[in-house]
Amino acid sequence: MIQLLFLVLFAEGAVALILIWKIGPLRELAMKGLDQLKIGKGPATMKTLACTMSVIFVSSITSILKIQNRGTKLGTVTPMDQVLWRTHLIEASLIGYTLFLALVIDRLHHYLRKLVNLRRTVHTSREEVENLKNENQRFKKKDATSSSEIKKLNEEVTKLKEKLQKVESESEEQGKRARTAEAHVASLQKQSEELLLEYDRLLEDNQILQAQALSFKI
Repeated sequence: MIQLLFLVLFAEGAVALILIWKIGPLRELAMKGLDQLKIGKGPATMKTLACTMSVIFVSSITSILKIQNRGTKLGTVTPMDQVLWRTHLIEASLIGYTLFLALVIDRLHHYLRKLVNLRRTVHTSREEVENLKNENQRFKKKDATSSSEIKKLNEEVTKLKEKLQKVESESEEQGKRARTAEAHVASLQKQSEELLLEYDRLLEDNQILQAQALSFKI
């Protein structure tokens, strides 16, 4: 029993050291082994072993107390009781250390698993942050491109407005010229009508004069 407890104690100590100090791939192997122990029937089996060792531990402590009480009553301890007392003390100590190391290993495994998950989360968060930064840069580039395009469009709109104003001013000038030409044409038409009227009047006067001249000749 004592040799088995020593073997278990050394094995637990080795596992605890491997979990504390990372030695090549040993920590990953130990973590995988502990993960397997906590899957399926592993937890129930470990709880059964822990309860059995606790019962043995309590039994050893009880035997130690009985031997001490018997020695106190008799005033002396027999060699057999001394051997039994030392045997139970070693067993109780080994069982106590074994249970304590098992608890330490369980807590180490729990916190290391949490640490691994946190590192994965941090890695994922960093990737998401990098993706967000890249998207932000792309949006900034698009924004800069859009701003330059908007600036060009504003410049084109300004040029078109200037051209429109120029065309409107030219159209107004042409309209003024057209109105002036129309007025000039109207005045010429009026003068032409007056000249025609004057010409008709002169023709009539000429005919009258010719008629008078013919009458004088006769």
